[in-house]
Amino acid sequence: MNHKAGFVNIIGNPNVGKSTLMNAFIGEKLSIITSKAQTTRHRILGIVNGDDFQMVLSDTPGIIKPAYEMQESMMDFVKSAFDDADVLIYMVEIGEKELKDEAFFNRITNSTIPVLLLLNKIDKSDQEQLEAQVQLWSEKVPNAEIMAVSALEGFGVREVFDRIIELLPESPPFYPKDQLTDKPERFFVNEIIREKILMHYKKEIPYAVEIDTEEFFEEEDIIRMRSVIMVERETQKGIVIGHKGSALKRVGVEARKDLEKFFGKQVHLELYVKVNKNWRSDQRQLKRFGYNQ
Repeated sequence: MNHKAGFVNIIGNPNVGKSTLMNAFIGEKLSIITSKAQTTRHRILGIVNGDDFQMVLSDTPGIIKPAYEMQESMMDFVKSAFDDADVLIYMVEIGEKELKDEAFFNRITNSTIPVLLLLNKIDKSDQEQLEAQVQLWSEKVPNAEIMAVSALEGFGVREVFDRIIELLPESPPFYPKDQLTDKPERFFVNEIIREKILMHYKKEIPYAVEIDTEEFFEEEDIIRMRSVIMVERETQKGIVIGHKGSALKRVGVEARKDLEKFFGKQVHLELYVKVNKNWRSDQRQLKRFGYNQ
């Protein structure tokens, strides 16, 4: 039996449903999903294995015009997704008309590898609008195969999955067959905590925050974690903690529940807040947090 394996990289504007699609393929919640832009900051690999295939999916940050060093690094993750892709998924949502970066768009339209253009969120459209969008994108990206999906509702997801397997090259697996992702456990602790901050805080706070899990001790019945929430200013620290620690406690309680689901055992989580001035523009700090690889 011939074995297929390859890298399937998902790109597109912020909030078009890239993370929702990847999580749907994998059946695990590896990527944060919220209504806020720039939710995904890193390139996250999720690995789907079958008897005769290995699909290495890559979720990338939404394409933006970078405003500071961290966003420059985020766009470097997107650039790297073009370099090793065997299949490229360009995801757009109904009503969208352009990619926010012309250079990236040119790379898609000139791609020599298979491109699947996924029209997402079709549950929010009618037949007339859908047909108009298919016509629009057929003209804009003539080298792409267009498929209509609703990643959130699961419509069309299986068809896309099967089509990707057809397009994968013959190859032995790149990773052990029982591996789910390339990221360590602490990365997902950080992401789950950051998701709660994205959900509960407004304005600049979610974007000024980075999480650093300093301790992770796994015992037979419990995992003990100590994580630090980094902010850029003292005023932000006060907002994150909240009145008598109420806001921080809410983040901790909700994160602990999700962590227990993720790891399948009891979790003890300690949260602290520290000021780390201008970390988003500090090359040394960005490298420490996994940017600027």
